[in-house]
Amino acid sequence: MTRHYQAVLFDLLTGLLDSWSLWNEVAGNPDAGRAWRAEYLRITYKTGRYRPYEDLVEEAAEASGLPRRLATELAARYDTLRPWPEADGVLTRLDHAGVPLGVVTNCSEMLARRAARRLGVAFRVIVTAERAGFYKPEPQPYEMALQEIGVAADQCLFVAGSAYDLFGTARVGLPAWWHDRVGMAPPADAPTPLARHRSLDPLPAAVLGTAPEAS
Repeated sequence: MTRHYQAVLFDLLTGLLDSWSLWNEVAGNPDAGRAWRAEYLRITYKTGRYRPYEDLVEEAAEASGLPRRLATELAARYDTLRPWPEADGVLTRLDHAGVPLGVVTNCSEMLARRAARRLGVAFRVIVTAERAGFYKPEPQPYEMALQEIGVAADQCLFVAGSAYDLFGTARVGLPAWWHDRVGMAPPADAPTPLARHRSLDPLPAAVLGTAPEAS
């Protein structure tokens, strides 16, 4: 079997984990949680050079009409993050096929390690915005992950959890497969991903070369 890709990098907090539900629970209801999360994404993806992740979450809470203290509660509950139902099975299948797996995430080192432990595989690479010194979609986090996993950009697939990742992956020539779990409306100028799915189930076939990638 000829693989389509030699490694896979993932967005962690949306691509693999249902962080949406946790934000909703901490905010008190889904509407408030989505507004908070949307503001966080807006702030984070324009920040560039790293500032403390928790500060950005606090600023997003305040901007969306929520108490800043909810950022601390959110961080305290990272150990309750739940993988998407099919995530562990998909990761295990890729891992057993010998595909190197890693994550590139816009959060702190401490929170990323706690979140990654919620999944059923040991990632070879975990790159955080804190360690890279920049937030996605700046190129540095993706470039660091590619260097550490030892695969050229065009031989690695990035599984995005947000349309904002499509800007960053395009800048470094990294093919993007969008796991659009919640049905986000992408910015009008967002690059087009190779595929866009509401589930991770089609991913192994796209990586291992056993089926077309497109929806």
